[in-house]
Amino acid sequence: MKRRRKEEKRESKGKKEEEWIKTGIKGFDELFEKGMGIPKGSSVLVSGGPGSGKTLFCLQIVANAAKEGKKCLYMSFEESEERLREHMESFGWNPSELEKKRNLIIKRYSSVDISRAMDALYAKERGELLIDFDPIILPENFRPDIVVVDSLSAIASAFIGKEENYRSYIEQLFRFFENLGVNSFLISEAHGITSYSRSGVEEFLADGVIVLYYLRKGGVREHAIEILKMRGSKFKKRIVPMKISDSGIEVFPEQEIFGEFEEVKV
Repeated sequence: MKRRRKEEKRESKGKKEEEWIKTGIKGFDELFEKGMGIPKGSSVLVSGGPGSGKTLFCLQIVANAAKEGKKCLYMSFEESEERLREHMESFGWNPSELEKKRNLIIKRYSSVDISRAMDALYAKERGELLIDFDPIILPENFRPDIVVVDSLSAIASAFIGKEENYRSYIEQLFRFFENLGVNSFLISEAHGITSYSRSGVEEFLADGVIVLYYLRKGGVREHAIEILKMRGSKFKKRIVPMKISDSGIEVFPEQEIFGEFEEVKV
């Protein structure tokens, strides 16, 4: 009887842990209650200014997840596949091995192609706000567990003067990831102190918002990170220091940023 209870307890614990995704970034998961991590199936906006470490943060997440056997897709709308691989190699994450096992796919997409496709759909459907379509094409025979979009800012740049089309596309993108049941991380350039995306609809649709800072106090610069929101999870509500070393990002969850800081404009 005792053995059965222990087995049932282990099974229950296992099922509970499967409801969360850990980033594997040292110190970051400890910002969540009991270090559980991000709820499974969440779409998370990763926002920050230039030089704050947004791309590195997401590359480190997929590197750690792919090493554990999860299927990861890194969608780049800016940097080339080779440049991103070089970036990972510089931190010792060995992307070629992860790609060989088909646990990681790094693929460059064209934001201009997306904009043109949206224009064609709007012309065909006479400007309907919610057009039903797949906003991206996944690699053949690849069902990802984690998807990174780098970045929404690059996509938005192809929709200048077509804000309605952009908002419609973003809504479809979030819905697409939700229906897939994947964890998605969508990088966005912060716009000012309280705006974490281009249109504001991104942070509204996202389940979570993680903000990375590149702060300055006098002649000293410092990286910091904050979980602004995360549906379905309890977390520490404060800005904490982080550092970027030769092995990647490390977060210090028990410390806190104090004093008057201003964000560095790069």
